Amino acid sequence: MNFNGSSSEGSRQVRVRFLTKMPPPLRAPTSAIAVPSNLTRMGLSEIVNLLLKNGNGDYQHQPFDFLVDGELIRMPLDQFLLAKGISAEKVLEIEYIKVVAPGKQQDPLMHDDWVSAVDGSNPSFILTGCYDGSARLWEGGESCSHVLGGHNGAITSVNIIKYKGIHGENNFHLATGSKDRTLRLWMLNAVEPGNYPVEVRAYKILKGHNSSVQSISAAPSGDMLCSGSWDCSIKLWDVKKPDTEDDSVSVKKRRVGSNTVYGEEPQFEAEAASTLVGHTQCVSSVVWPEADTIYSASWDHSIRQWDVETGKDPWNMVCEKVLNCLDVGGENSALVAAGGSDPILRIWDPRKPGTLAPVFQFASHSSWITACKWHPRSWFHLLSASYDGKVMLWDLRTAWPLAVIDSHKDKVLCTDWWKDDSVISGGADSKLCISSGVSIP
Repeated sequence: MNFNGSSSEGSRQVRVRFLTKMPPPLRAPTSAIAVPSNLTRMGLSEIVNLLLKNGNGDYQHQPFDFLVDGELIRMPLDQFLLAKGISAEKVLEIEYIKVVAPGKQQDPLMHDDWVSAVDGSNPSFILTGCYDGSARLWEGGESCSHVLGGHNGAITSVNIIKYKGIHGENNFHLATGSKDRTLRLWMLNAVEPGNYPVEVRAYKILKGHNSSVQSISAAPSGDMLCSGSWDCSIKLWDVKKPDTEDDSVSVKKRRVGSNTVYGEEPQFEAEAASTLVGHTQCVSSVVWPEADTIYSASWDHSIRQWDVETGKDPWNMVCEKVLNCLDVGGENSALVAAGGSDPILRIWDPRKPGTLAPVFQFASHSSWITACKWHPRSWFHLLSASYDGKVMLWDLRTAWPLAVIDSHKDKVLCTDWWKDDSVISGGADSKLCISSGVSIP
């Protein structure tokens, strides 16, 4: 079979076989066909859609992406083969997958000031932190159900803690970090009846940092929390319920106007369980991906891997830039992504000894990178946010972004995944933006 409709007259042809791991309704015939060698992925997508339509009259057209030897095609096919040194004389096997890009944008959720932190790890709600000193729960990503007030400075980091000590699917344990030098711990019932929004008070204030808390992250077990600060230190904190409470989450409340205020009893205060010292400038980002390992990024240009039990840093990687953010994920949850004071998102593999060079670099932003986040179940996909006002969706199999989300009108300060198929972000335009319909294979 020959396909000439998409090619210029006299174009060379290459024989290809289209393969896919998708289920049968999306499987085209695997026999080799001749196609114009100058086709782009758009042209290849048209051919696959035609093949699928021929096999099923009810088939609905959709866009596809294409992989050759594990790399996404992002240029005309003949240029790609030349760049990769692949012969056009033999049958070329091309795998096709669904395009990964947001399908729609929701109306933004407005805040009173900059949206500086976001956590989308719970599918029922989104947790945001704001420069007005309050955190907020957005039920279903639509309306503000709870306001967590009490900080005396801008909130810089928020965390939904997966704490096994709390029972009931609607009871949640949350943490916030702030420029007021403290962390606060919160407990609430997300479906507590009452007039929304419900105002919540922290049950415990964690004090010990001498400067702004920049980043917080809970241990996988949820019983410990770590924080990075402008004071150059990382502190570890015990996460426990107040001694006055039993296994259920029941806190006192009183009416204030039409709203409900929780936790009016005296708040507990606590000091850090331990401190990790080694960075010489601001600790801008911390991640606690495994029980015995913490990663940190700093303005001293270094990323450190810490052994929680010994307090030592067995892996210390120095790059040339101030670092603002990091996250750990990808293959076997072992890759370290970080961004900072240039437009380049870099990725390292600590399992590769003897080299400190990044294994991947992505350079499509035009300003500082403020946040990065791996997809929770994909080895290939991650997000980055930047002062350039954009959120970019990346796939390790190509150097170009899969999608550029430009919902914000000012600097983007934070981003995360929500419900696996949505990208959420907050920025200096006081908006929480939600881009949904992202189909991650």
